[in-house]
Amino acid sequence: MHEDGNNGTGEGTAPVAPRCADQEFLALERELTVLLRRARASQGEMAREVHPDLESAAYGLLIRLDEQGGQRATELAAYIGVGKATMSRQLRALEDLGLIAREPDPADGRAWLVTLTDEGRGRVGQVREARRARYVSQLAHWDRREVAELARLLHELNGVAEK
Repeated sequence: MHEDGNNGTGEGTAPVAPRCADQEFLALERELTVLLRRARASQGEMAREVHPDLESAAYGLLIRLDEQGGQRATELAAYIGVGKATMSRQLRALEDLGLIAREPDPADGRAWLVTLTDEGRGRVGQVREARRARYVSQLAHWDRREVAELARLLHELNGVAEK
């Protein structure tokens, strides 16, 4: 094949139509792309609701701490998928905003646990409650079993993505 991708004929080849079975996966890709784009925008809005100076990416850290309690910085970095330096910078910013604190790890006196402060817990709780209320409003016409099924399927998809 030549560099121009046309097998040296001077003519391009027609795009190959996806197989019928692939249509479902193309539709999935399209819908996930829209969902992820909206989720990124929403995460930025929620971060600003927690604190006007909060970076969008740091919102996920606050949610993790809210749900899991104290965690080591290395655990948070692994969960979010960033390096130590990036995690350190994000944690320092959250600490400066008064949203997190570091305390000695009772299991290992050399290590520190990152926890939400009362201020951080309160702000995250308010934003999460407002978000939950938006979902209830937006999906009011859905049957609760459909909402539960969507949550189950997304959980399953997230589990596959973690592997």
